[in-house]
Amino acid sequence: LDCLTCQTVIDMAANGASCEQPQKRAGAKDKLNGKSADLSLRERRQKDKEERLSLVLWRRPVTTLHYFLLETLLKLKEWTFKLWQRRGIVFLCLVLCSLFSIAYSTEGEHQQYVQYLEKKFLWCAYWVGLGILSSVGLGTGLHTFLLYLGPHIASVTLAAYECGSTDFPEPPYPDQIVCPEDGGVEDTISLFSIMSKVRLEACMWGAGTAIGELPPYFMARAARQSGADPDDEDYEEFEEMLEQAEGAQDFVTRAKLGVQHMVQKVGFFGILACASIPNPLFDLAGITCGHFLVPFWTFFGATLIGKAIIKMHIQKLFVIITFSKHIVEQMVSLIGSVPKLGPSLQKPFRQYLEAQRNKLHHAGGSNWLSWVFEKVVLVMVCYFVISIVNSMAQSYAKRLQQLRHSEEKTK
Repeated sequence: LDCLTCQTVIDMAANGASCEQPQKRAGAKDKLNGKSADLSLRERRQKDKEERLSLVLWRRPVTTLHYFLLETLLKLKEWTFKLWQRRGIVFLCLVLCSLFSIAYSTEGEHQQYVQYLEKKFLWCAYWVGLGILSSVGLGTGLHTFLLYLGPHIASVTLAAYECGSTDFPEPPYPDQIVCPEDGGVEDTISLFSIMSKVRLEACMWGAGTAIGELPPYFMARAARQSGADPDDEDYEEFEEMLEQAEGAQDFVTRAKLGVQHMVQKVGFFGILACASIPNPLFDLAGITCGHFLVPFWTFFGATLIGKAIIKMHIQKLFVIITFSKHIVEQMVSLIGSVPKLGPSLQKPFRQYLEAQRNKLHHAGGSNWLSWVFEKVVLVMVCYFVISIVNSMAQSYAKRLQQLRHSEEKTK
């Protein structure tokens, strides 16, 4: 009996082992099939991405323009539907525009106020546009502070000390700043008077940089709400950083993590702190706010206050102090104190400053630097337009690919 019992147990164990073995093999096979499916899906996504990225004007101009027009029509249809949903606000805006158009075209005493508002509006739009060019494109924009706003503040500062007054023409300025005929007293010039003179331009430029930070926010927010992975490399880098946050050792990754944690935990004041200092990683703050669905006005309000008010006053004060008359004279004297090379360097520097002071007294004239900067801005605008055409064509290609995948799943 004992032998029969042992034999039965052995047979059962053998049968169990034989039953378990196919299961194990089947499990390994399922894992292998899952890995191959994931690999094929990843390869398909990579192939689709490469196909979309090939849609650029300089490679496939006809197809790119065709997709761009189709995507434009789809966007216009979507926007028309959204505007119809808010037709009350649209009607009010149309009425206001009509009234302004009538006031602009009708002769009368009010034309002086209309012209004043027009000049102010165009002047503000000019600096807002330069600010947008500086920050749009996830950090690839033109740094217009160094090219436009900084030299403008420096020119106003030099003119204030040279003229002894800040009563030269209000913006929009002529080609050259003209000193008032009666002159002024140099001792009355202060940092606050110069800051007041350039406050409008600086704040408008800062507001433009805040507007330029919106594309990363909307891109990440739309990706999070739709559940789709965007093609933007910065967003993919952000996702990888979140996954590898624990093992980060290098300084750049830790700095990015610091920005992300500050924005996520502190909220409005964290965004305000990141926007109030020169921060090349602020694009990551916009992506973080969009990814974690931070309310729009929380993000944009903090960004606007930080960039247009706090940060701009810091940068403006730095430029004014750097180009104030007393500090410039001290710099010239320090250059002259350098052994051997000092006197030779001091002379051309003095001549340059003297030439700049002389230009402040004369209206008109040509400035080749301004001409070069205008051409650079024109090139940047053209590049921006081409980028929009390419991105909209790629967006339409993505629609087609998603439609094709959904049809394959249905079959």
